[in-house]
Amino acid sequence: MRLLWAGAAAVGISTAVIAAESANWWSNLILVAGCLLIGSLAWLLIRRPAGAHAVLGVVAVAAACQVPGLLTTPITSTDANRYVWDGRVQLSGSSPYSHVPLDDALAPLRDPVLFPGLSPSERSGVNGPPRVPSDPAAVAALSEDDPRTTINRPRVPTIYPPVAQAYFAAVALLTPWSAGTFGLQVAAAALAVALTALLARELKRGNRDPRWALLWGWSPIVVLEAGNAAHVDVLAAVFIIAAIALATRRRPILAGLLLGAAAATKLLPLLLLPAFTALRSKDLRTPLVAVGTFIASYLPHLLAAGALVIGFLPGYLTQEGFSDGSSRSAILALVLPPEARQLVSGLLAVSLAVLALHRHGREPIVVTCCWLYGAALLITTPTYPWYGLPLIALAILAGRLEWLAVPPVAYLAYASFGHSSRQGLIYLTAVVIVVIAITLRHRAVARLRFDELIGTTQH
Repeated sequence: MRLLWAGAAAVGISTAVIAAESANWWSNLILVAGCLLIGSLAWLLIRRPAGAHAVLGVVAVAAACQVPGLLTTPITSTDANRYVWDGRVQLSGSSPYSHVPLDDALAPLRDPVLFPGLSPSERSGVNGPPRVPSDPAAVAALSEDDPRTTINRPRVPTIYPPVAQAYFAAVALLTPWSAGTFGLQVAAAALAVALTALLARELKRGNRDPRWALLWGWSPIVVLEAGNAAHVDVLAAVFIIAAIALATRRRPILAGLLLGAAAATKLLPLLLLPAFTALRSKDLRTPLVAVGTFIASYLPHLLAAGALVIGFLPGYLTQEGFSDGSSRSAILALVLPPEARQLVSGLLAVSLAVLALHRHGREPIVVTCCWLYGAALLITTPTYPWYGLPLIALAILAGRLEWLAVPPVAYLAYASFGHSSRQGLIYLTAVVIVVIAITLRHRAVARLRFDELIGTTQH
């Protein structure tokens, strides 16, 4: 009965979050409060022994929690419209790296859902292979939306890597044009539920209560960014957790394949390579296979699109401030100028990679992956909350729940776009939470070891 009431509350909160986001009314506050409330409900449940029925109940309610998001079009972004278009373009025999959405060469692929203001018989005036400038002002102008289409940045090519493209094409094959983003929303919701089950299984295998998986399956963030916004980050999260599961089972080749697939879905998982690199034993199979898989995934698109296969990535890095440090690293921006931010960010990234290599074998791979991924988000401070989806799954599996503070604050930073100081302070709050939790954990471990030493001495 307790599980039933908690599940009902989780579904209700998920519905409230979707409604609040749709109305743009206190949405971020409700989201954070929802996370805290569900966490409290989870704790009440987890204090009791968990049987097989409890795990099935958690997965079932995780599926129910995805339903509210499926009842409305994506809220937090229009990325899913680009996913639909990329899949459709591939099925037509063209490459989304070689053509921009407004290209008249793809006019037959237009429909009223994606192009409400531009029919297949009308000309957009856009033709030829895409060209992405390097000047920030030119990139910003080229990236502007067009009222004739619901696809964002319709004058630039896609940025999404090959495995993501294969996923888009597979969903597009099964989804009628009139359904818009619904097929992708269902697919993302199914992936979120599958990851709930995978987390529960891995937790149980590690002799931990599998109901901790409900912190993923019942999270309003997962509801909002999977079943509603259909962000491809949920697929990357599945690949990452599956790669870690295989690595712990000493299946380095398969782990490398899945880690490479994660990187070819969303580039950020490349940062996790040091966590899988065993320098002491000279076992480099997992990182080598991962890099090989990542490169191999690009080969078909390289043959089809040539140098255009890099897509909008250079423009994205320019627009997002990675090229000059102007609009990233909001925490560092509180004390450093743009040029110094770039240098310090790079040094921090290298230091973390070296630390991860040093920690290999001294702590579980999932723990290293968790703080590597979380630290990357805190260094770069992206204003896209869905980037934190893999971190939620990693924090739960690693048992490092302090990192769950990062994805919620990303929403507050998202709402503060254009206010760099406010964004920096918001992310700094997450840093404080993480540092305090890590400090308390280390003190507790040190005290336990000290007590054990004293006990051994006395005997």
